Amino acid sequence: MQHAVNPWVAFAYLVAGVCFILALRGLSSPTTSQRGNRFGMIGMAIAVVTTLVTHVPTITVLVEGADYAALLSAIDTVAVFEIVAAIALGAAIGLTTARRIAMTAMPQLVAAFHSLVGLAAVLVAAAAYLNPVAFGIALPLLTPDGAVALINPVSRVEMGLGVAIGAITFSGSVIAFLKLNGNMGGKPILLPARHVINLGVLAASVALVGYFTLDQSPWVFWTITILSFAIGFLLIVPIGGADMPVVVSMLNSYSGWAAAAMGFTLHNSAMIITGALVGSSGAILSYIMCRAMNRSFISVIAGGFGAEASAGGAGGTKTDRPWKRGSAEDAAFLMSQAEQVIIVPGYGMAVAQAQHVLREMGDKLKAQGVRVKYAIHPVAGRMPGHMNVLLAEANVPYDEVFELEDINSEFAQTDVAFVIGANDVTNPAAKTDKTSPIYGMPVLDVEKAKTVLFVKRSMGGLGYAGVDNDVFYRDNTMMLLADAKKMVEDIVKALD
Repeated sequence: MQHAVNPWVAFAYLVAGVCFILALRGLSSPTTSQRGNRFGMIGMAIAVVTTLVTHVPTITVLVEGADYAALLSAIDTVAVFEIVAAIALGAAIGLTTARRIAMTAMPQLVAAFHSLVGLAAVLVAAAAYLNPVAFGIALPLLTPDGAVALINPVSRVEMGLGVAIGAITFSGSVIAFLKLNGNMGGKPILLPARHVINLGVLAASVALVGYFTLDQSPWVFWTITILSFAIGFLLIVPIGGADMPVVVSMLNSYSGWAAAAMGFTLHNSAMIITGALVGSSGAILSYIMCRAMNRSFISVIAGGFGAEASAGGAGGTKTDRPWKRGSAEDAAFLMSQAEQVIIVPGYGMAVAQAQHVLREMGDKLKAQGVRVKYAIHPVAGRMPGHMNVLLAEANVPYDEVFELEDINSEFAQTDVAFVIGANDVTNPAAKTDKTSPIYGMPVLDVEKAKTVLFVKRSMGGLGYAGVDNDVFYRDNTMMLLADAKKMVEDIVKALD
């Protein structure tokens, strides 16, 4: 294969890569996130247009069986209509989904998108394996009947890694979607000897990828694909609901590496750059979140992290203990008399879409001289940054939003901790109960506040991890049982 390098194409892909880097930099802060999104869209537009206006160069091959080597040229034509139709169909689906999707369903939407990236990598690898000449990865040697003799060994490594990572991403993301969407339970599904099984399947896949460089037989390629699909399933099934935000981040990293591997196969530098950026940033985010949750990064890769204990142990059983119930009027009076109120949002706030009225409540409290802050746990919600996105959507000032490590020490000097739909991330069992599936995860110390107002739909729920919360039954806790949005609306009326 001979590739004519167009410097303008390389330059365009370089500009797109710079835009992607600026996009990631912008997305690192809420104040610059919109600008980061714009850079990302510009970079993707440049990459897509550049790819569409260029074509695959001439393919040159040598034919065996002739007295003299002969050059054969074949120009690959681009099916413009099919490409445009596919882009239009994808754009229509994307626009419709973006307009209709609720913020509460954003985590499972992200998981679904990750699965599509993984499946795309598998399909590209399969197409390249079945027709290597079209992808320019065949050695310049054909048999007399025209059948491909060999695929470039380097391309086989890229293809093997791409199909393996893509298959893991696809099946793992499908399981994550089912868990996040409620089609599967949030409790860990612990298979017997799962670590031995995972290690054995992973070792077999790695060995086959290595063997694939020596033997490109169909059984080798398809066995790698099937085993990789199985690994994705085995890695995500044992992971409980409390750890799902880390799973989403990890799968995001996998999807990036799958795209990068396919970029080598397609000889597309934009895919390589983008995939490497997504893969590395996702891995860094997973590492940061693991540190925040006191989890081992290696155990994340192995699967089933944080799931050694049974979810049905002491931390997983609902207890029948006395608790105090309050009203919106009680909550309004306590918060209006406070010097500082720390609001702790969780997935229950997202489900009720209560972020806008919650900001209104905060504004009214500030108007009465109360200092208001928002405490965000790194795994609150169902994906990294879920609560930050919701609060930003409601125009909550960025300087009032604090991460766990920055605000946890303030609860002891706070008059009221207002918890709205956050269960697992405020559960003291993570610090005291070694049988709890969330043991070892840093939590927000809301129980140290003078008064805890806990908004919850009912006392029957145990949170996504299936763990009862000791805070419900403490003397300084008042339970506000109602739909989160309705309760906050009633509090706002009482503050008036």
